[in-house]
Amino acid sequence: MSETVYGLHAIEALLARSPERIIEVFIIKGREDKRLLAVVRQLEQLGLPVKMANRQWLDEKSKNGVHQGILAMVTPNRGYQENDIPLLMEQQPNPVILILDGVTDPHNLGACIRTADAAGVDFIIVPKDRSAPLNSTAQKVACGAAESVPVVRVTNLARTMRMLQDEYLVWIVGTAGEADRTLYQTDFYKTSTQTALALVMGAEGEGMRRLTKEHCDELVSIPMAGIVSSLNVSVATGVCLFEIVRQKSAIRT
Repeated sequence: MSETVYGLHAIEALLARSPERIIEVFIIKGREDKRLLAVVRQLEQLGLPVKMANRQWLDEKSKNGVHQGILAMVTPNRGYQENDIPLLMEQQPNPVILILDGVTDPHNLGACIRTADAAGVDFIIVPKDRSAPLNSTAQKVACGAAESVPVVRVTNLARTMRMLQDEYLVWIVGTAGEADRTLYQTDFYKTSTQTALALVMGAEGEGMRRLTKEHCDELVSIPMAGIVSSLNVSVATGVCLFEIVRQKSAIRT
């Protein structure tokens, strides 16, 4: 069984991090883009098969995604499960974790992964039964970040949050419009001994589920000055994560 990955960013990330997953690559006939040709040279140097295809075939295989003239058939990503969390926690002594509760659109999942990578998030946790798949659309939107940021799928999100709190002393902050304190009134790193932090983002409109919200140590809101009542989840994720980055950097200096 194979999966499709398309777009220059996604294929370049595969070449950099997991070239062994690539089975074969298809490029569009007649295109001589320098960046595309550079990728083709890398593929040929690795001895990977490169075949020509017409635009219609590439459009069909990518389900009319923005493939940029290149598509790869790859072995499935190994994926991360609950039992991988201890190892991920050990790899980083003061991790930042992103928890996504109810993000069911692959475009939003991919955008959140891309933002998480930019903000230095160590890994992402999503529920198995209420999350978008990490499919070719999500990987294309993630622009290669899906190869660098582990996405852990868990059976019971509330139980996983409780485990993070009890076993690893992770401080979990959730976002909710009704929260009394705003993002900018909150000290994410309250004590010098607190090193692990998780940010929980809920679905657009619905927000976090009740049980997820109850397992947060603290709730914060994003102050909204205009007429809209909420932001796209990937935009909201970026706003929150980079405030965490700012505060974390301030502690180091």
